[in-house]
Amino acid sequence: MFLNFVNRDAELDHLNKAHAENGFHFIVIYGRRRVGKTELIKHFIEGKNAIYFLCDKSGTANNIARFKKKMSEYLDEPIIETNDPEEIFSYFARKAGPKTILVFDEFTYLIEKDDSIPSVFQVVVDEVLKDTDTTLVLCGSSISMMIEGVLAHKSPLYGRKTGHIYLLPMQFTHVKKFFPSNPIEENVRVYSVLGGIPFYLAKFSDGLSALENVKAQILDKNGALYEETDFLLREELREPDVYKTMIHAVASGATRVTDIAGKCRMDPHDLDRYLKVLIRLGIVKKECPVTEKKSKKTIYVIDDNFFAFWFRFCEPRKADLEIGDTTAIENALQKDFNAFVGKAFEKIVREEMLRKLCPGMFAETGRWWGHNREGGQRKEMEIDIVGLNKEKSEAAFFECKWKELERGEARKVLTALKQKAAYVEWQNHGRRETYGIIAKKISGKEELRKEGFLAFDLEDFQL
Repeated sequence: MFLNFVNRDAELDHLNKAHAENGFHFIVIYGRRRVGKTELIKHFIEGKNAIYFLCDKSGTANNIARFKKKMSEYLDEPIIETNDPEEIFSYFARKAGPKTILVFDEFTYLIEKDDSIPSVFQVVVDEVLKDTDTTLVLCGSSISMMIEGVLAHKSPLYGRKTGHIYLLPMQFTHVKKFFPSNPIEENVRVYSVLGGIPFYLAKFSDGLSALENVKAQILDKNGALYEETDFLLREELREPDVYKTMIHAVASGATRVTDIAGKCRMDPHDLDRYLKVLIRLGIVKKECPVTEKKSKKTIYVIDDNFFAFWFRFCEPRKADLEIGDTTAIENALQKDFNAFVGKAFEKIVREEMLRKLCPGMFAETGRWWGHNREGGQRKEMEIDIVGLNKEKSEAAFFECKWKELERGEARKVLTALKQKAAYVEWQNHGRRETYGIIAKKISGKEELRKEGFLAFDLEDFQL
């Protein structure tokens, strides 16, 4: 039995279809740690002829010895004496039956210790397994190493895969499968803290509030997620402390390169390679206004919900947590958690809810920010969501509010939104404009709709 295996039907179907076809298949599965790759593989091989081998960091010789033992147990044969990989796999190909699946999980642990491993597997694929009825699966959590060691043009394995899966986090809509007892409002709070990582979601208890779970699993030194960010940075990066400093800078409000560099006491020119790594890992995101492809307004924000939560509330108070004092953090949560959830709610709406509420309406969606001048003073402006349809010359402008609104309050928000929209430079001549508001709850939303506004709340997303 597998616990909390949610929304991987498409990936499982892809694997099963490939396996059902005759011939050799070489499939690469990768994605960030904790996203559910191993659970996907376990579901795939359940009831099938398969060798599942979990690589470790003990080096090539030890892994060969462990794999030979695993293979002998599967084949019910004595352990083969040779340590030559080509001979080992040739023996496997002769002895294993048809439709056998061969899985190397955490494959990057092998590459990390021995950079000749991709060349070894190239020979295995090209000369040993190519004409068999085997499905070879290489899986790894180090995204950068899987790309460089397996998928990149310079890798000896380049061009040999017959399929690949980049496993992404769950979407918000799947959170209810983990927490069926929660109202949607509470699941927004949970997702704001954890994002769509199945491992994290499985650590929270259904029926407890998000903050009750936070106290038990994140703020407590013995909690399952207390050391999570440090663990991930150590596992993935060679300079975890440098990256940690950069993440902290972005989380504390430094969004432009010069500001980040200043907080980290680094040369701005040195930041680019570090930021690219954080973007590739999905921890940081590079943004510019949705109406601009390249812009001097480019900023960097934390894209991973769990990292955003930890570095907003926990990391600055780590010393208190180490001695078991959660007073300062609980005070901060009482004061600022609702605003934190509000920003995450914007992201949920932008990336998921809007597609359901306004299907097919926009080709592009994103944030917009800019400024105008009033009385000689520069005034910064931001619009939570702008949806664009270039072919129809249509633009829709939305504000998100993580609160309950009366119709009059909502109308004031919409009036202010219309004023800001006038400063958005995009097909200004002849574009058609629509204005909308999305909130936790809107009283009188039907009347707003009759007036031509798009007005939605959580109730609409549940329908």
